[in-house]
Amino acid sequence: MKTLYTSINKLVFIAFALFSFSNHAQDIPFNCDFNAYLFQYNDVYAIDLASGNSYMVAEDVTPGNINATAYNPADGYIWGYLKTPAKTIVRIGKNFTTTEFYINELDSSNKYVGDVSSEGIYYLKGSGTTYFKIDLNPESINYGKYQSTETLSQNISIHDWAFNAVDNQLYAVEKGTNILYRINPNNGVVTALGVVPIISGLNYTYGAVYFDADGRFYVSANQTGTIYVIQNVQNVMIVADIESNLFAFGPSSASNDGARCPTAPVLQEICDNGIDDDGDGLIDCEDPSCSGFGMCEVIQLSTSSSNDGGLESNSRLSEQINARNFKRAKTSYKFNALKAPKVRKGAFYAARNADSNFTLQDFVPLTTINEDEAVEATPSDLIGITNATEIYAVDYMKNNNSVASVLALKTENGVYEHTKYICDRLLGGELISVSTIDINEQQFIKSIIKNEDGSYEFVLSLSAKVVNDDANFAIESHWNLDQYEENVTFYNFQIWSNSIDDLYTLGQEVLNLLEVEKPILSYNNSTPPTVFVRKGSYHNGGLDVQIVNTNGTEAINLDAGYRTTETEDFQNLYTTVNLNGNYITNVTIDTGRLFDIGFRIGDGIATPDDLFMSDGPWGVDASRSGTELTEYVVTTNDFDFDSADYPIERNVNLTATTDSYVAAYRALTPRFQAVDVSGYNSFNFSASGTGELEITFVRESITIWEEQFKTTVNMNETLQDYTVILDDANLNDVVTIVFTMASEDGTTNTKEMSINNLRFSETSALSVSEYTTDTNTIKAFPNPMISQAEVQFTVGQNETVQFIMYNQLGKQVYSTTYNAQTGKNNISIRRANLSSGLYFCKIVSNQHNYNPLKLIIN
Repeated sequence: MKTLYTSINKLVFIAFALFSFSNHAQDIPFNCDFNAYLFQYNDVYAIDLASGNSYMVAEDVTPGNINATAYNPADGYIWGYLKTPAKTIVRIGKNFTTTEFYINELDSSNKYVGDVSSEGIYYLKGSGTTYFKIDLNPESINYGKYQSTETLSQNISIHDWAFNAVDNQLYAVEKGTNILYRINPNNGVVTALGVVPIISGLNYTYGAVYFDADGRFYVSANQTGTIYVIQNVQNVMIVADIESNLFAFGPSSASNDGARCPTAPVLQEICDNGIDDDGDGLIDCEDPSCSGFGMCEVIQLSTSSSNDGGLESNSRLSEQINARNFKRAKTSYKFNALKAPKVRKGAFYAARNADSNFTLQDFVPLTTINEDEAVEATPSDLIGITNATEIYAVDYMKNNNSVASVLALKTENGVYEHTKYICDRLLGGELISVSTIDINEQQFIKSIIKNEDGSYEFVLSLSAKVVNDDANFAIESHWNLDQYEENVTFYNFQIWSNSIDDLYTLGQEVLNLLEVEKPILSYNNSTPPTVFVRKGSYHNGGLDVQIVNTNGTEAINLDAGYRTTETEDFQNLYTTVNLNGNYITNVTIDTGRLFDIGFRIGDGIATPDDLFMSDGPWGVDASRSGTELTEYVVTTNDFDFDSADYPIERNVNLTATTDSYVAAYRALTPRFQAVDVSGYNSFNFSASGTGELEITFVRESITIWEEQFKTTVNMNETLQDYTVILDDANLNDVVTIVFTMASEDGTTNTKEMSINNLRFSETSALSVSEYTTDTNTIKAFPNPMISQAEVQFTVGQNETVQFIMYNQLGKQVYSTTYNAQTGKNNISIRRANLSSGLYFCKIVSNQHNYNPLKLIIN
């Protein structure tokens, strides 16, 4: 086990140690710790501004809700205003004990804006221009007493303000206009400094704002939890001076307020030094706070298409997913959003169906994020291999790029069994954060995924079921799939976007469209996990994971089920992982060789985290009529791969009877992602079996199956080592390798193959061409052919040969000449206008008498 310690981890540990001690103390001050504190109703959350992660530190601290919270530099306590009883302020200690002060001079209206100056004066206001000053300086004879009532020079719609310790001025950002204001606490003069660029055009409530010691102003959006930063506000005089950027993705909140010591620093990520400066586990441009800084691009790139979505997890379907992706590759299927059908808003958009005969399309938003166009991207091939019975998907396009997607699925036996966040982080992706987003006053879980290509996706999922005698919808949204009601029909929505603001808008519109059809009666939503796996990978018998521990948990349990191969039964693994309260822990879990693993981690109290990981699976193509699979077994390797090799784990044994062909294939990754193996000069394996084995290296960039790089070997009953020389293959984007055995004459034959210890290697031995030197045989691959085939033959020396094809009546249907070179040769033939049927192929040579070849065209 490897553990990463950072300065911020130590601070969190100290904070927890103090908190544990203070449970036995009475009303002690916070004394300017590094946390920001978010008060929501009467619960308290600690927020690490650098990462945006939060955890609950106290629950139900007062009978009434708290707002207008503020850190008091004069006494080290946090103060707030109680909704009930009216006219009451409250002092909160680090142990979250409270002391109430009744202030008779206050009016009884709700107060939700507050902060305390360095002199200990509490500035408190609600709506309108009136604000109140209360003396909270413990050295003052008027401690805890009303001081005066003042009036702002103009009415502004703000929900929190904070003192900047650098210039002792109050600052706030207005809802709707997004204008940054400076307020002089001495005379109430309000100065508009301009619209904050990073939030221009948004319409959020900024109910929690904070400062750090350098005058950086942190503004949190209630609905999305996004934390923005405005640099050095004390130097801002005009809008051109406002330097703002996204800083972190925190939790959403409602009825909330923020408090933080304004002289405490916030660790900052330096965006070009290759170091995790702020201790959140993200380096340089990976960190959201570097978005748009230096060489770091603004975090808004293309997202993955919904046509590729819907198959991100689930051990049951590894092979089915592989088969689906193999079929797409073999048929050269490529989704092209630019040619996809356009989806336009109709006259009955957002209108209730009179007969309640609604469709999934009725709940898919249109024009809500100002997309250039929406295109249908329905992955219909999910039906039959998942538990979805109906599917509809839309990609939202801007500048010819997909910027968001909605994947809607109907299921009739429980919730849809796949979520993007479960599997992606063990396939090269990372879960940057998981927190909440408030939509229509309900908290949902939002996750932020960084894909392997560096793009970001903001992800939300929810499901609706019909209740109350079909009169209403009820909404469920959970991190763990086993929390959903079982055996009911769900309408499932997976939403992802490259913008958290678009995610919020799309999620809100989905709920609004559901509400139009059937009023939403209830919500059943879970909280996000507080301990989660950010990223992980499997390598040589070990699972390497990075665990983010937002609430300082000391240890977690890991409960796993795994298979060593595709055809073996599940085994169980249970272990305890020590985190020692650290924010980030890198752990290696010894699993031994495995094919896939699903596991849950948690402390038994908070929402656990679920993950699934699969290696690239083996699969069988025995789909042809006349092909019957009689044996298929995948076994583990007992071979020691060289450290310089690219190993392809697990061996395959296959027996089938066929009058056409049977194939085994191995995806290099579980999602059919391309792998660059061009740095290896050979492909090595051991094999035994029945006759000829065609090997196809399927490249992502080649769309015509017949043009994929192929070679053949002759197998026999004895296990033999083979090497395929790859010098001229240019295999920089291989997705899968296919091993095909064909019945060359169209009669039913029994075919066997055993393929072991596959690997790409930087060293080469005897090449395949040295195994295939039969100068009397003509071969064709594939056979049967569909649109194109490669005819292979060998000559002893250079010569010009003639290739002729005859139909079953003996009529010549095709002829060509070919300048053959010494050794192995290939002639590419295309179907053109030839009908389906049996053909005879002949090569006329001065050197050799070739046996005729029977070629089947389907």
